[in-house]
Amino acid sequence: MSTTTPNAFYDGDRPLFHLPEEPHHPEGHSTMLGFWLYLMSDCLLFAALFAMYATASHSYGGGPGQHQLFELPLVALNTTMLLLSSITYGFAMLFMEQGKKGATLAWLAITGLFGASFIGIELYEFSHLIHEGATPQSSAFLSSFFALVGTHGLHVTVGLIWLVTLMVQVSKKGLIQANKRRLMCLSMFWHFLDVVWIGVFTFVYLMGVAQ
Repeated sequence: MSTTTPNAFYDGDRPLFHLPEEPHHPEGHSTMLGFWLYLMSDCLLFAALFAMYATASHSYGGGPGQHQLFELPLVALNTTMLLLSSITYGFAMLFMEQGKKGATLAWLAITGLFGASFIGIELYEFSHLIHEGATPQSSAFLSSFFALVGTHGLHVTVGLIWLVTLMVQVSKKGLIQANKRRLMCLSMFWHFLDVVWIGVFTFVYLMGVAQ
C-alpha cells in the first residue's frame, strides 16, 4: 500500500518539508496590512499593562517606591542601546533597498548586538532588584512593574530571535522579495518596541523618580 502523501513536494526521490518556491499571492494581498493588524493588537496589550501600572504604581505595600529603586543612569544607558539599535536597523533597510547583501547583514548584526545589550542590562536590573528583595510578590507596584517591563523585554527577545533567523535566510537566499518583505515586517516590529519603550522610560522611570 502506498504511503505517499497527496500533493507532496519532492526533489527527485527526496521529500521536501517546505515549499520549493514562494507561493503566488493574488492582487491586493498585503502582508503589511496583516502585520499592522497584529501591531494594533499588541498596542492593546501594552495599553492594558500601562493602565495596570497606573492604577498600582502607588501601592507599595509598605515597601520601597520608584525613587528608592530605580537607577536612572542605568536605565538611560539601556534606552540608548535600544534607540541606537533602531538607527542601525534603519541603515540595514537602506542597504537592503540598494541590494547590498553584505552591508545589510552587517548592520543587522550591529542591531542584534545593541538589542542583546539592552536585554543584558534589563536582566541585570531585574536581578539587582530581586537581590534587594524587590520581587514581583512584594507589592502591587512591583508586580505591575515587572509585568510591563518584562513583557517588553520578552518582545525584544523574540525580535532578536527573528532577527537572527532572517540573517540566516538572507545569507542563504539573498535579498529576494520574500526576505525583503520579512525584513520590512521586523522593521515595523522593532520600531514599535522603541516607541513602547519611550513610553516606559517616561511614564515608569522618569515620572516615578520625579514623584
